[in-house]
Amino acid sequence: MESDTAVRRIKPFATQSYSAPDNDGSRDRCADNGYSGDPKRKPEVSLYLLREGLAASLVTVFILVLWGLVQLSLQQLVIGKPSGEFNAVRARRHLEEITSVGPRPVGSPENEVLTVDYLLEQIETIRVESAAGPHQLAVDVQRPTGTFSIDFLGGFTSYYDRVTNIAVRLEPKGGAQHLMLANCHFDTVANSPGASDDAVSCAVMLEVLHSLANQSTPLLHGVVFLFNGAEENILQASHGFITQHPWAKQVRAFINLEAAGVGGKEVVFQTGPENPWLVQAYVHAAKHPFASVVGQEVFQSGIIPSDTDFRIYRDFGNIPGIDLAFIENGFIYHTKHDTSDRILTDSIQRAGDNILAVLRHLVMSEKLADSSEYRHGNMVFFDLLGVVVVAYPARVGTILNYMVAAASFLYLAKKASQPGNGGGRYVRDLACATGVALLSWFVTLMSVLIVALLVTLLGRSMFWYNHFYASICLYGTAASGKIILIHTLAKNLYYGGVRLVGLGDLYFDVSLLLWCCSLVWLTQQGLCSAYVPMLMVAFPLLTKLLLAKEFKHRGASMKYSVLYLLGLTLPYVHFMFLIWVVFEIFTPIMGRSGTEIPPEVVMATLVTLATIFISSFFLHFIYLARSTKWILAGLGSVFVFTFLLMSCGLLFPYSGSADSPRPKRVFLQHTTRTFHNLRGQVESQDSGLWINSFDYTGIQHITPLIPEINDSVRTSCREDRPFCGYPWFLPVKFLSKKNWYLPAPEVSPSAPVEFSLLSREETSWGTIKMTFSVKGPCHMSLYLMPHRGASLSTWSFGDGTPQFDLSGEYFVFYSHGLDAPTWIFWFEIQPPRDPDPSGPEGMISVAISTHYFFGRDSRTAQLEEVLRRFPTWSFPSSWVSTYDMYRY
Repeated sequence: MESDTAVRRIKPFATQSYSAPDNDGSRDRCADNGYSGDPKRKPEVSLYLLREGLAASLVTVFILVLWGLVQLSLQQLVIGKPSGEFNAVRARRHLEEITSVGPRPVGSPENEVLTVDYLLEQIETIRVESAAGPHQLAVDVQRPTGTFSIDFLGGFTSYYDRVTNIAVRLEPKGGAQHLMLANCHFDTVANSPGASDDAVSCAVMLEVLHSLANQSTPLLHGVVFLFNGAEENILQASHGFITQHPWAKQVRAFINLEAAGVGGKEVVFQTGPENPWLVQAYVHAAKHPFASVVGQEVFQSGIIPSDTDFRIYRDFGNIPGIDLAFIENGFIYHTKHDTSDRILTDSIQRAGDNILAVLRHLVMSEKLADSSEYRHGNMVFFDLLGVVVVAYPARVGTILNYMVAAASFLYLAKKASQPGNGGGRYVRDLACATGVALLSWFVTLMSVLIVALLVTLLGRSMFWYNHFYASICLYGTAASGKIILIHTLAKNLYYGGVRLVGLGDLYFDVSLLLWCCSLVWLTQQGLCSAYVPMLMVAFPLLTKLLLAKEFKHRGASMKYSVLYLLGLTLPYVHFMFLIWVVFEIFTPIMGRSGTEIPPEVVMATLVTLATIFISSFFLHFIYLARSTKWILAGLGSVFVFTFLLMSCGLLFPYSGSADSPRPKRVFLQHTTRTFHNLRGQVESQDSGLWINSFDYTGIQHITPLIPEINDSVRTSCREDRPFCGYPWFLPVKFLSKKNWYLPAPEVSPSAPVEFSLLSREETSWGTIKMTFSVKGPCHMSLYLMPHRGASLSTWSFGDGTPQFDLSGEYFVFYSHGLDAPTWIFWFEIQPPRDPDPSGPEGMISVAISTHYFFGRDSRTAQLEEVLRRFPTWSFPSSWVSTYDMYRY
């Protein structure tokens, strides 16, 4: 820090330190800090500017300390000593037993028999142990059949037949009229043991059931523990329970336990709709709180390609709830690496402590009996480093937000009205400075996106996937350097005659104004997340007011600088926690978001926005520092070094490390495709390994190891065939348009699909009703593609109204449990008045694909041979499928 030889005139009524340049522009900034002295000036004081090294050190240490606090809070899974009411060791044994059978897809013996038998055995043990107590326990194994449409993944329809639910009802021996619902799922995707998603939740629920059943104080209301066996089949089992089970009518609220990662802390990321009493219950009861309304609003915006049973209970059951999920380490979510040994016992303990405490609070609450009385309104809620949760009604938040905004505008208006700012000079200069700040952010974003484009063109996409901090060293330094460079140029060229202390004060006002505008806008949109800019306005404003006298008389002194940063601590540490959440979620998602979304653009944008937001109140320091050349040189050196590492290929995206795997996801289906013409004859048939890469890099890292998988066997979409003529398991072809088809021998499953047209009849209202039967494996996909001019009017699925996907085709997802009957369905189609001669023959193309996820039919010799050649840093999920298309 340096004491400048400059002097400042202390104006009688002025509290601000900003002053615009005089018209003559004659300034000697080295001598007077940019201010030309007045021979009649009043007594003078010495003002301080920050040394460049000290300014950089203060900001760097501030950011690193706060980031360290965030990381420390995430490692602190359990706060205090466990009460002993929840036994995490016993819950871990449940987890290990459930996952020991391996993957548990719907219809498999592992799902329908082994896991069900184990759960029933443990539930019976709990029933016997608690028989002498004040509670009674009833068990019902439900195998529902149903259908519904959902607007997830562009929109499709689901049909399920005899999937499995295990419902356990715990209530006082006198019975209960009102019920809480606790939900987990024990099924998994193919080829994953699903420890975190979602066996650990079922293990936690078993132990919570054990604790509640054996407590001596009788519950006021009842609890239904639902162990559902078909969530990964897009929420089918929960739909079967909430729409068909007789206990569902008594359910007043629910808690859903989910996962989007492996281990760590479980976070409350959805509540409601409305019903603020549920958030209040969590705040009051949770032992280790971890919650964010920001996560709720981001998740419900749809930008995260995922959904949970919360949606089914909300939309089909019309009941409110709380949605919790593990979000850490999403890199191995839905992979073979999701094993029980990766989940810490403390992680199980904290989840169990929280669920037990919240459930107990709710079932002992009078509000559960008549929740409609407490229904209206939303809650603003967030935790501070997992220590305490802050929660208040949204209407209170709206008032608070406008009060903070009003205080900020009053602060700015007072400065504009002070002597020496006549003629709107301050307002003009504030507007001009705001324009400079916005321009710097826009130019910064465009510049970093150019770097991201260059990285993509070099073929180094996702270099940060296994080296997160490399993205900060590349994109973060580029963004920081660009912002500092632009403001340094503005300081030296545009503001050549303005006092630096005054400029520092002015750019604090700019940051305050921009955050205040975002606060007002978010509040007007009705978003509870507006509390974030509220914190980012209230604390800096209060800090600036408290330090006004120090800044006025001494400028950027050491005392001022340190206290200024301390005043930013609370909003900044919370904001940096939110930044961690964003990267913890979105970085792994880039590994499974398909081939069409350029990950460098996403990552560069996220890093740049984070840099812009964090740097907003540090613009103040850019103008208070005497120089920035060494800061720019340091940032530039880090950028160049990281760019060289990246461009040389030394930052490989994936890792097969046993401790911290970052696998590349590849889906392989050994399939046989058969195409029939209008007369039912086989028009063409082929077989091959159909390969999908679910990240942007495609097969560029696979081809050197398996040369026959190359772009010469890349497929193209046949628009005249339903879903391009390939066996899509889910309607995600819009996410992964690049796929490859390697010729291979025909597949011969022991139980091939049986598909037939049972009847075709014309209706009196001019449509044609067609009825079909299908007999096949536990997972099948039905595709319907009406030809040009034809349209589906009704069908036997959902509510009877056909639900089409993004491209105008219809996708029906089918699954069944044990001993399911033949699938019978029908639809009515309006024939085209003028058939398209250039299009496919007939009025509709119907295709059925089968998917063999388990047993002998799920593997072939050719598939096994290719799988052995995949590197350890990949996760090739594979199965056998067929695709049969018919024209009608």
